Amino acid sequence: MARLVYSTITSLDGYVADESGDFSWAAPDEEVHAFVNDTQRRIGTFLCGRKLYEVMAWWDTVPLEGEPPVMWDYAGIWRDADKVVYSRTLESVPDPRTRIEHDFDADAVRAMKDSSSRDISVGGPDLAGQALASGLVDEVEVFAVPWLIGGGTPAYPRGIRVALDLLEERRFTSGVAYLRYNVKG
Repeated sequence: MARLVYSTITSLDGYVADESGDFSWAAPDEEVHAFVNDTQRRIGTFLCGRKLYEVMAWWDTVPLEGEPPVMWDYAGIWRDADKVVYSRTLESVPDPRTRIEHDFDADAVRAMKDSSSRDISVGGPDLAGQALASGLVDEVEVFAVPWLIGGGTPAYPRGIRVALDLLEERRFTSGVAYLRYNVKG
């Protein structure tokens, strides 16, 4: 049975993007990127909201010539995984490993967890919030970036209360802190 993991990169005050939608402050350096890659190797399927998918689809076509090995590595991880995009507006996707679902269906995700041999990642705060509210998330991974941005898109939805147990922590030379939690349940 697979575990459902919410993995997010946030400002220290808990935002994934600032008020103008910018998240360039969250770009990982090579040390953090290599670690992110290692955490993502266990993922067989990425569940994404439309906005996150549109950002991540860059990895499907990015020209990597001249880019560092961590970029090549992540592109391979992303391209080799299945993707499910939850969107009511997206009509099609160019990647044959990606399918569109119009609505989040907790029972379908539960069945996916039961039948998958590899873990599943849920990304995007709105979608992750639905998965958390449905009791489907098994782990929360946080990459806390040493920025206070004062507002924007919160990493966690309002009104969600989930007890967590710390499983792992790591500090990086850039000041990024990685925290991995098990959802108590």
